[in-house]
Amino acid sequence: MSEAVTKPPLATAPAGDANRWKALVFIALAQLMVVLDATIVNIALPSAQQDLGISDGNRQWVVTAYALAFGGLLLFGGRIADLWGRKRAFLLGLAGFAAASALGGAATTGVMMFGARALQGVFGALLAPAALSLLAVMFTDAKERAKAFGIYGAIAGGGGAVGLILGGFLTEYLDWRWTFFVNVPFAIVAAAGAWFVIREPEGGRNRSPLDIPGVVLSTLGLVSLVYGFTRAESDGWSDAVTISMFVASVVLLLAFVLVEQRVKAPLLPLRVVADRSRGGIYLSLGLAIIGMFGLFLFLTYYLQVVKGYSPVKTGFAFLPMVAGMITGSTQIGARLMIRVPARLLMGPGFALAALGMLLLTQLEIGSSYAALLLPAMVLLGLGMGTAFMPAMSLATQGVEPRDAGVASAMVNTSQQVGGAIGTALLNTIAASATTSYIKDHIASAGAVPQQLVKLEGMVHGYSTAIWFAVGILAVASLIAFTMVNAGKPGAVKMASGDGAEDEIPVPVVAH
Repeated sequence: MSEAVTKPPLATAPAGDANRWKALVFIALAQLMVVLDATIVNIALPSAQQDLGISDGNRQWVVTAYALAFGGLLLFGGRIADLWGRKRAFLLGLAGFAAASALGGAATTGVMMFGARALQGVFGALLAPAALSLLAVMFTDAKERAKAFGIYGAIAGGGGAVGLILGGFLTEYLDWRWTFFVNVPFAIVAAAGAWFVIREPEGGRNRSPLDIPGVVLSTLGLVSLVYGFTRAESDGWSDAVTISMFVASVVLLLAFVLVEQRVKAPLLPLRVVADRSRGGIYLSLGLAIIGMFGLFLFLTYYLQVVKGYSPVKTGFAFLPMVAGMITGSTQIGARLMIRVPARLLMGPGFALAALGMLLLTQLEIGSSYAALLLPAMVLLGLGMGTAFMPAMSLATQGVEPRDAGVASAMVNTSQQVGGAIGTALLNTIAASATTSYIKDHIASAGAVPQQLVKLEGMVHGYSTAIWFAVGILAVASLIAFTMVNAGKPGAVKMASGDGAEDEIPVPVVAH
């Protein structure tokens, strides 16, 4: 029986509250700021490294400091949103993220930059689950929820590519510091709008005492896991610290599960992840993000290093993928999710994305953008957008109102951990294949310039890693087909008088 109906009747956001659509604008703006920040800094990194005198060995910390804080504190941030109230957590997250961004833009040393990025991660971990859980409790009508999560899903999927475009513009025409400063007006507009238009339904807070052992174990476990993959990318999978991080993460996360089974008010109620459909959504989303992050990484280098594109031109080259995601999310996913089961959107969506990725395995130095990259990115965008939309909605539907924050945090955690795994795993595979190719071909190159052999090796490495991404997306599709057994997102299962379960419309997730 669904948990959502074991409680007394739940109050919802007023159906006639027109402010919920205005609120969506500001929630989406905040989410865009967090998502694009994951990629916007990558394009600015070479310039920032030179200005601040950051060594090659330490430059990874500009990315790693953010990933560790964000990934490690997401569950804690989601629980704080449930405890304090989502609107309050949302506003505090915006203010802190803006302040940390201003600090990053004004950085004069590498240490100052690393600290600013860590602070961005801390407040991002509060902001992201608060934003998603606000949508979950404000949009309760099935059709409206489909539209709202369609927009949110498009932003969650396409924001990274938007970051590449914006980062290219700011770095090329202004200064790398503006990749940080640009967050300040974003945050001010989002906070001002949210202050006036967000009306969080009453009674949905979780005022239970904070689960301190759970906070410590989950944070340390997730930090160890993310750092283990980050370390593997730079120092190799056999590195002693890498192995110790993975061992520590397994021990800490197992201890976390054991603690959550025993404490009275757990940080992550296991009922949230034990649900078959919700667990399948978290798992398939994490796997899909592995493939996505690998693609951003490889195509960015391919277009700039092999093809000689400028940062701005590289950003624009990703626009078809963004357009595909928006179309898939708002025109396909949002229109069909109230008519067909989620698995019939997520499964084919991830399969279509895998097909787009499969085209990219044919990548060569002389590959045509129009003939190969364009159709591949359109297919990838359409597939991901179609799958992300119902996934975002169902991941928070049917949970008890007091669990909305941690359910939302789990969505972000699966994406963040998936991104860390994808970057490390696929980059390692690509680097290994490149090294092997160059070693085998450099001696017999003859009159062929060594630089050409190196470029061929680089592209060979990318295509090899993309084959793995194809397989990962295929597994994500299989999981969606087999594990996500929920009906249409506008309905939940209730027990009938004879003990059978009937599926009826109950678009209620908030007190």
